[in-house]
Amino acid sequence: MKKPTLLIIFLVVFIDLVGFGIVLPLLPRYSEQFGAVGWQIGAIVSSYSLMQFFFSPWWGKLSDRIGRRPVILVSTAGSTLSYALFAVASGIEGETGFWLLLFSRVSAGIVGSNLAVASAYIADVTAHENRSKGMAVIGIAFGIGFVFGPAIGSLGYYYGGLTGPGWAAAVICGLNCFLAFLILPESRKSSEQEPKPRKRFEQWSQVLQQPKLRFLIGIYFLAIFCFAGFESIMPLLLGGFGYRYDQLGLFFAWCGVVSLAVNGMIGRLVKLCGEPILISAGLVGVGLSLLAFPLVGQGNWILLLLALALFAACSSFNRSPSLGMISMNVTKEEQGSVLGVAQSAGALARILAPILLTAVYGTDYFGLPFFLCASIALGTGMLAWFVLVYQGRCRPIREVPQVETSN
Repeated sequence: MKKPTLLIIFLVVFIDLVGFGIVLPLLPRYSEQFGAVGWQIGAIVSSYSLMQFFFSPWWGKLSDRIGRRPVILVSTAGSTLSYALFAVASGIEGETGFWLLLFSRVSAGIVGSNLAVASAYIADVTAHENRSKGMAVIGIAFGIGFVFGPAIGSLGYYYGGLTGPGWAAAVICGLNCFLAFLILPESRKSSEQEPKPRKRFEQWSQVLQQPKLRFLIGIYFLAIFCFAGFESIMPLLLGGFGYRYDQLGLFFAWCGVVSLAVNGMIGRLVKLCGEPILISAGLVGVGLSLLAFPLVGQGNWILLLLALALFAACSSFNRSPSLGMISMNVTKEEQGSVLGVAQSAGALARILAPILLTAVYGTDYFGLPFFLCASIALGTGMLAWFVLVYQGRCRPIREVPQVETSN
């Protein structure tokens, strides 16, 4: 593992996720303010992921061909512009503001390839046996980003009103672009074998025809579905409990603190338990925490913090080991393509979850979407335990060291 290089990619992903974390907790409530209800709130939240679903595999494949660095630079520059547009839209009332807000999220999703390409970047610079530990770098950046991002968003709203969070995200992502341009080296060597080009759906078909990858990406999809449901419904639930805009970010920041602490231990936990146990146990824990949220009630903030801590910790148990296992079942030449498909599957989950669950949230019983997600998480966790732990399937392929030959 090349630690200095991992530190650089960590900084790039961290700053990118700070910008994302600034906007995320506020988006459902902003959508309500523009008059969106039910599934319309979910449509605005999921528009970002809809674009990622189509574009992440393409960006991943492009990074296999031209390198990781230029793709990351384009992504960070595009994110800066999209957050600036978000800030402008936040200050415009009526239908114009609604459509600008939607367009800002669509454009952000088109260029939002950093996580998929960063995963491929880490796969380039880590040894096979340290792949899950390397992927935890993204988890750590995710955790720290969600500590600072929502907190900065709360401060931005407190001091700058509705437009403050968007401008804060734009400035931070602009710094990210400048930093990446100065210090981010290329990780993919030009001498490496170029993957055969495939069309997008051929790329999906090629990946999902492999039973191991199909199962692991399916597990990843369902886990992200539950996480995306939490992201889209939790701000509405907290608003129903009477919490203010500037308090929402603090609860999400608390999740980031817990996620950061857990991701810092992922390497040791993988050595102690292995990826299959962490994945299945994490999903079961997510399911239990989702059951608790609607039962907490207004004013029981200590119980709410405990439930949020359980959710954040168990989500972290799942994310990095899942990506690690996917990466370890892929050859070096197709890391970007396959991880792009995995990221696209996650984007599909982020499309479906907000639309479906905000529509359900609009019914008489507000706890129903949480119970639906809990059922999915618990069922998926038990399935993962049966297949990955009990049956021992999806063992990683072994890298064959290259032997130099002389003429």
